[in-house]
Amino acid sequence: MSDQKHDHPDERVLRPFGPMPPQHPLAMPHQDFSKEPVDALPRSNPAAARYARLIAILTAGGLIYYGVHEMIAVVSAGGITILEGIMTILFAITYSWIAMSTSFAVAGLLAPRPLPTPPVPKHPLKSRTAIVMPVYNEDADMVAASLQAMAEDIARAGQAHAFEIVVLSDSNRAESLVRETLAMHRLTDALAGTLPVWYRRRAINSAKKAGNIEQFVANWGGRYDFMLVLDADSLMRADTVLRMVARMEEDPNLALFQSVPRLFDGNSFFARMQQFAGAVYGPVVAGGMAAWQGSDGNYWGHNAIIRTRAFAKACGLPPLPGDPPFGGHILSHDFVEAALLRRAGYKVEMATDLVDSWEESPPSLLATAVRDRRWAQGNLQHSKVIGAKGLAGPSRLHFFIGIMSYLSSPLWLLLILVGLVLAVQAKLVTPVYFGDDHQLFPNWPVFDSERMLTLFVFTLVILFIPKIFGTLRVIFSRRLRRAHGGAVAVTLSMLLEIVASTLYAPIMMLLQSRHVWDILRRKDSGWAPQSRKGGSAEAWSALWGTHRTHVLFGIFLTAVAIFVSPAILAWLSPIVIGLVFSPLLSRWSASEEIGNALRGMKLLLIPEEVERPAIACVRDEILAERPELGDDPLAAVAQSSDLRQAYFAWLTPPAPKDRGQVDRFLLSAAKKISDATNLSEALAWLDPQERLAVAAHPSEMERLAKLAAASRSREEAAA
Repeated sequence: MSDQKHDHPDERVLRPFGPMPPQHPLAMPHQDFSKEPVDALPRSNPAAARYARLIAILTAGGLIYYGVHEMIAVVSAGGITILEGIMTILFAITYSWIAMSTSFAVAGLLAPRPLPTPPVPKHPLKSRTAIVMPVYNEDADMVAASLQAMAEDIARAGQAHAFEIVVLSDSNRAESLVRETLAMHRLTDALAGTLPVWYRRRAINSAKKAGNIEQFVANWGGRYDFMLVLDADSLMRADTVLRMVARMEEDPNLALFQSVPRLFDGNSFFARMQQFAGAVYGPVVAGGMAAWQGSDGNYWGHNAIIRTRAFAKACGLPPLPGDPPFGGHILSHDFVEAALLRRAGYKVEMATDLVDSWEESPPSLLATAVRDRRWAQGNLQHSKVIGAKGLAGPSRLHFFIGIMSYLSSPLWLLLILVGLVLAVQAKLVTPVYFGDDHQLFPNWPVFDSERMLTLFVFTLVILFIPKIFGTLRVIFSRRLRRAHGGAVAVTLSMLLEIVASTLYAPIMMLLQSRHVWDILRRKDSGWAPQSRKGGSAEAWSALWGTHRTHVLFGIFLTAVAIFVSPAILAWLSPIVIGLVFSPLLSRWSASEEIGNALRGMKLLLIPEEVERPAIACVRDEILAERPELGDDPLAAVAQSSDLRQAYFAWLTPPAPKDRGQVDRFLLSAAKKISDATNLSEALAWLDPQERLAVAAHPSEMERLAKLAAASRSREEAAA
């Protein structure tokens, strides 16, 4: 059911548009985490979800009991020392983390499947949905091409009347501002008479992405029933979008419906490895999550549809008390918004049967680490939200899982170090064979190595269960098997992915341990733009700067292991190989040559590489036709009156300054432009902040244009 009625929807398409529509505010009050919501709907969950949770609890309980019991038996044969007790506790935590993750996958395999998403509606949709694209110094042409391909797909389905595109910019670089403004102009021309396109840039990007969307909802949210929130690398087929909207119209208590985006379009080794894992293992993991979550689902920040009024009512995020990194604006806002919607009694669900939803993977290990730093801070911030009044139990579990996904790395590191200390102690300390009680038999040091080996193998088995089940699922499906290159290719790809991920795991362990350490030292991550596309491999100097401590730690572990026992070195070999060769492995992760070579051997194939989705082909064609602006878009706009006219039409005007206030960057830029004799000289003198100030003010852009015109006149006179 729609939240509001819209008369004569076609009038929206045919009339001219400005940068944003007339405001239609929605109240979006900040939530109080210390109080229960006063008007929450009664929460409910399907019986299938309760059954799946029972399976997950029993499976996790059994696995944890066996593993911890066996570990205690390993170390207790000769009495448990303090260090052995610490090692047992660390093992219990890290092992329980693995067992819990596996139990969710098992629950998805054994529990009844959630109800399927409704089919593509044949009747005209009654709601209005904003396709919301927040951008922050992104590839504007790629963003516009994706939106155009999606809009044209929706129009072909006859449902364009129910959608509008809204691009919300937080970009703070002049080049990004110019490119995305011109890209929006081209997008509007391409979709003229088909779908409206709105654009707004914030000069002050308070609270980052969450603040950007909150400001949109507070000012324009009343215009829309739903908002389909995308990321800059998102792409979705119309069928998937329309089925999601139909599901929202069908259930007025459903506030958030999350698709499961598939990774694609990566060419580097690391990206293709992540894509393969997501395509083969991902459905098993996602199916388990959807099964036990039921209506207590989570939100991943994009490729999801949200009921706008419910979001405004329940999801106003207050700043957390204290300074960053634990206080201030919430970085990982998506988990919190899902929890607050559920706290208000709305349903939050996941659509595992919608497969035509995509995003892209970071192209390298270092690019992943940069993104991971912000996620680590955001997830650890949830320690201040997990105790909020009125939250559903599964929502608290989502927070706990997010926190543990980063704390598990330093705990694993501590487990390795404690184990090494015990090994060194056994090597150096002379055991006391006879105590003071004059016993008949000596106190032999006892360690049940056979039991330990069995426990190690068992731990590997439960760790790899989702990967094994995912691979078998592909092999036993003719359609999936062919889409991944055949049974042999899938099996070899699984083995390659396991080996590679095993070598990368200790590097990520140290990177994430450093993230946690920096956060505990109150070091803020900020919000750096995300690297989405591969390119040339990172320089060796940058790789050494990042990985030198990893190499040294790997050498240290190797030396200690050799000193203690060659057998210890064999146990640690995956860890020390990954760490000692971390610069090389990191460089390989960004290599498109390796990625393309593996594709040629049909390894790590995903269905999108065997048969490219039609909507991605349309996007490719649109991108191939984009005009080139050269290396400096400011220069291109200054030299073209047509570009300037288009640019000024879409430029969000800067807010006026209060009396007595000045923009010092604009003033210094104006002085430099006045002193310059030509356009090249002026642009060379401007620093990044001054370039942004000029790009945001049409009067200064016109002054650059006059410099360009004067230079052309002199050149023509000289000719």
